[in-house]
Parts: sequence; C-alpha cells; structure tokens
Amino acid sequence: MAGRMIVGPKEPPAVLDLSGGANQGGVRAYNERLVMSLVRRHGGLSKADIARRSGLSAQTVTVIMRVLEHEGLLVRGEPQRGRVGQPSIPMRLNPDAVFSFGLKIGRRSASLILMDFVGTIRHEVRCTYAYPMPEPILQFVSDGIGEIEGRLLPGERERIAGLGVAAPFELWSWADETGAPALDMAIWRKVDLHGDMAARLSYPVFLENDATSACAAELVFGNGPNYPDFVYFFIGSFIGGGVVINSSLFSGRTGMAGALGSLPVQGQDGRTVQLLKVASIFVLENLLRDHGQDARSLWYSPSEWIDYGAPLELWIKNSAAALAQAIVASASIIDFSAAVIDGGFPEWVRARLVKATREAVRTLDLQGVLMPDIVEGVVGHQARSIGGASLPLFSRYLLDQNVLFKELQ
Repeated sequence: MAGRMIVGPKEPPAVLDLSGGANQGGVRAYNERLVMSLVRRHGGLSKADIARRSGLSAQTVTVIMRVLEHEGLLVRGEPQRGRVGQPSIPMRLNPDAVFSFGLKIGRRSASLILMDFVGTIRHEVRCTYAYPMPEPILQFVSDGIGEIEGRLLPGERERIAGLGVAAPFELWSWADETGAPALDMAIWRKVDLHGDMAARLSYPVFLENDATSACAAELVFGNGPNYPDFVYFFIGSFIGGGVVINSSLFSGRTGMAGALGSLPVQGQDGRTVQLLKVASIFVLENLLRDHGQDARSLWYSPSEWIDYGAPLELWIKNSAAALAQAIVASASIIDFSAAVIDGGFPEWVRARLVKATREAVRTLDLQGVLMPDIVEGVVGHQARSIGGASLPLFSRYLLDQNVLFKELQ
C-alpha cells in the first residue's frame, strides 16, 4: 500500500528495503510479512498452499507459521479434509492480534475509527463542522482516542499499532466552493499536521491523501482481488480518486497521480469545467439550499441520507454525465479493467449513480476505446478512514500489493 509514513513518538519496526541487501533477520522479517500478506489476501491458507504460492520451502513455512501462531498473529481454522491424506489446517489472521486508529479529515466532518487486524471497524466517533480548523480537529482526535481507549481492555490497548490519517492535501483550497472563510482556511498553510498530532499522542502517526487512502482501502478490502488495474473515483465534499496498476497503487513521480477531480469535462451548459465542480457533494449541498432544503443532513451520517427528490435526481444526472466523460478519458490512456465509483453516501445513492453513469457512457463516442467495467465500490463511505487505519498495519506487519501480485500461481 502506498503511504507516507510520518514517524511519531514510538518508532515502528523498520520496513525491509526490497531494493537492497538484507541480513538474516531482515530476510526472516520479509518472509513473515509475506506469509501474513498471503493469508490476509486469501482469507486462510494451509502450510502447503503458502509454500506453493510464496515459493518458500515447506520447512521454512512451518517455522514461520509456528512463530506467528506463538505470537498470536495467526490462528488455526477448522481442519479441511481432502480426498486423501491428513486434513489440512488453514491458518487465518487473528482479528484481535493488532488494532489501529484511522482518522478521516473531511471538509464537513471527521471520523475516527479503531480497526482490527482483518479490517473490521470495532469503534467509531464522529464530528461535523461548517469547515475544518486545526485546533478543533486536534482536540477531536485527542478526545476520540481517549474515548475509544476507555472502551478497551488493557491488553487490547497495548496492541494498537498507530494512527493513520487520511486528509485532503492543501485543505485551504476551494474555500469559496464550500463557503468557508478564506482567511480561516489559510491557517492550514502553516499547520504541521503530523507534528501537532504526534506531540499529543503516544502512537506513531502516518499520513496520506484522503482519496488515495480510500483507493487503497478498495484495493485491499474491496474490488482489488477482482481487478488488477482500475481507476477509482471517491465522491466526498470534493471528488478525488486513485489509480491501481498491477494490483498496486500508482502515485506517480510527485505522489499526485490520480487527482481525478481536476479532469476537464463538459458541463451541462457546454462549457469545460473540472470534474470536481460537477460531481462533488458540495454541488448537491448548494442544490439543496437553492431548493430551500436543509443541506446539513448530508454530513450527519453518510449512510442515512433521505431521498432529497428533484435536487438529488439532478445531481445524479449531471454527476453521471461528468463521470462518464472522465472514465472514457481515463480508459483512452490506460486500458483499465474497471472503473470503481464510491463515495460518502448510502449504498442506494451509489447504485443509482453507477447505473446512471453506465447509461451516460452509451451516449459518448467510444470508437477506439476499450471500456472498463463500471462497478460500485465495496468498502463504502468509510473507505477513507479504513484506508488510513491500514497504514500502520502495512508498515509493521504486511507487504505492499505489488509483492503479492507476483505470488506463484
């Protein structure tokens, strides 16, 4: 998983540098990560399956799995009896072995989760605001972590690997579109988000762009196993996205690859605008206000929207038309196997938007374009938080997808 690691007060174990040499301990650490990553990817594997997929010897796999089981990172599943021989015993990740915090900072709300080793959210706290400001965000994180820690047993608190933060880069941008005071938002230019959080917390802190984090969550916990290459759109206050190639996030030379919100599309009036000015939730917020409806309910709970009627229908229609153009443009450059659409809204809104996007694509000139499958995201509105929470786990225990992609079949 691509991610920017920002070192906090407690240094996690060093990540093995695959580009250079390694001593015996480094090789052992790499092999342990490989085994856990294969188990995570396939849900459960026997020793024989791991040896076949990893290329490691059966003896090496036996030793590694014995160590990982002793440390509580792997647990035994139910024996699987085949036609001949002794039954095989699949090994699975222990959900209770490791926990991590994931923080999503949005332009209208923040969410803090505690996730277990297999990606299940155990606890969550949320807050909403007119626009994000540094000090309230920092206080929310401190209070939220304290609240969640209070729900845990002492042994569970000791197994927290860190905090992963998913936040928009350049939070001061687009203040006008959300109605936030430009002078207030400009404060973010001088904020050291990592440094301020690390000073308050006893955990290592990791930082990544929010849309990239959402894409990483979809790669690991969603459509990733089905599509080795996909373009990903996540619709929050502003639409963003990511690019996956060979089952690995592609971040580009500057780390900004997949900034899909900047793609030029044709609006309903025929003028060329950026995708984010059509297919973003702040556009729906403005439509609701224009129709005299309370737009604040958009941010209370992304999973509990009501049917807003005509404004929602118009937003879906316009967003689908813009997304269709963006997907065709993306597919003309890279022959993605899928275009994945997700966002901070309920599943029924996502389903309607994906259906409308498929219909809008049919109205475009597709000559010379190999169209990808247009599919719904699996992770849902918490993709950014889950992606953030994944960063500490991959730093300490697992390998990137580009390693897993090379496993023996």
